[in-house]
Amino acid sequence: MKEWVTVPASSARLHAPITDPGKFICIGLNYRDHAEEANQPIPKEPPIFAKWSNAILDPNEPILRPRGSNQLDWEVELGVVIGKTARFVSRDRALDYVWGYTIINDVSARDFQFIGSQWMAGKIPETFAPVGPYIVDRAEIPDPHVLELKLWVNGTQMQGGNTKTFIFDVRYIVSYLSGLMTLSPGDLIATGTPPGVGFARKPPVFLQPGDTCRLEITGLGQIENPVKEA
Repeated sequence: MKEWVTVPASSARLHAPITDPGKFICIGLNYRDHAEEANQPIPKEPPIFAKWSNAILDPNEPILRPRGSNQLDWEVELGVVIGKTARFVSRDRALDYVWGYTIINDVSARDFQFIGSQWMAGKIPETFAPVGPYIVDRAEIPDPHVLELKLWVNGTQMQGGNTKTFIFDVRYIVSYLSGLMTLSPGDLIATGTPPGVGFARKPPVFLQPGDTCRLEITGLGQIENPVKEA
């Protein structure tokens, strides 16, 4: 008979369930109401950008506000982890290439992001991608398009949405990306955020040192991170 050893979660350090994806691909403006709050046109194809693996952060570890930034923002997103090599995959078969799902906080320095026409400067600093608390096998999430997403800052809910309002669903995203590049096992895709981000609020609200971000997605658990000055 096997014996199972458990420890209280409060006394354990959780690490991000994926730390070095070959590709960390992000989809922008994938919820109509988020595009509207950001004063952006509804995209006809998925806007694509990327993060680097050094942005990935463990649960409970601090998000570091970079020097020179005063507009640190949050974005709760469904993360898709690729399970097998995908190239020119049809939309109907796209979910067969998914290993599982996780939670991503696409942390963004808006004052860096909007310096120019591309967003990368505000997306790639270290600690800007908390991931976790684990990867849930796709068999446990039969439909990734009915999941509630929520985010709180210091206990106040800031974001709430549902993947049923995706502009581009997971099937479309995987199929579309596989037509542009080969997707490999372990690649990570952030699928966009619902409305409620800080920079779109009136007046804008941004993360400050001492704040805490907590994210939750149906069936995927919760991830929480404090904020500190770099």
